[in-house]
Amino acid sequence: MSLFESALKDEITYMLREDIKLSVIGDLSKLPKSLKEFIVYAETTTENNSRLNLVIAVNYSGKYDIVQACQSIGRKVKDGLIDPEEINEFMIENELGTHPHSHPDLLIRTSGEIRVSNFFLWQLAYTELHFTQSLWPDFGEDEFLHALQDFQQRVRRYGG
Repeated sequence: MSLFESALKDEITYMLREDIKLSVIGDLSKLPKSLKEFIVYAETTTENNSRLNLVIAVNYSGKYDIVQACQSIGRKVKDGLIDPEEINEFMIENELGTHPHSHPDLLIRTSGEIRVSNFFLWQLAYTELHFTQSLWPDFGEDEFLHALQDFQQRVRRYGG
């Protein structure tokens, strides 16, 4: 985690100069205090940047994300703030740790695995998937362009 913190500190000036907004998602409660504090600083410092959104998943679990959203809604029901009949997809989505980030259009899965591995379980509902045998460190520009060309050939129906 100290390497992660060091890298963030090294890159914050670049993010500001290049107008990059940083968001960190996941269960940050188990991170070292100094890292949590720097994440808050970095997110606050870059929150108005708009050229690129960099979302880093740390200790992220799609199952955990859905469970914590349900727990939050359950507390609101218990406190009388909402009725169970009012619970809908929009409400659940707003309680997810990934909110307000948009859902990915394309997920590229490296290493020959043909599964999503507990990643963005809710958000991948209409995401196009591309699987490649290349390992992450070897995944390069040619494979990326192939994935994009494959994506461009698809007809997106969004469940319709």
